[in-house]
Amino acid sequence: MKSSLPGEAPDYRFSLANERTFLAWIRTALGFLAAGVGLDQLAPEFATPLIRQVLALMLCLFSGGLAVYGYLRWLQNEKAMRLKEDLPYTRSLLTLSSVLMIVAAVVMGLVWYEG
Repeated sequence: MKSSLPGEAPDYRFSLANERTFLAWIRTALGFLAAGVGLDQLAPEFATPLIRQVLALMLCLFSGGLAVYGYLRWLQNEKAMRLKEDLPYTRSLLTLSSVLMIVAAVVMGLVWYEG
């Protein structure tokens, strides 16, 4: 089957490594989605209902964004490999870590406040 991407097919090992990285983004997105659903459904006494629902919604929205970003990142890397260019640099790991740190700080603050 002919690919619709430009350039020539890279070594299959690199394509498979790129695919594994994409799947890691999807696993991370699923983790955030599970956290959002779990917070909403399994922690009815956690904070006020409004705060709990907003936090759960933020986690679920971030999850969807990560899934889309993972695909776009896979596509950029695949194109770069096919055109024999350098892989694009990303600041997404800093963003992901920052969001996770903020969510953890909010949850710790709510646990401290409720406790």
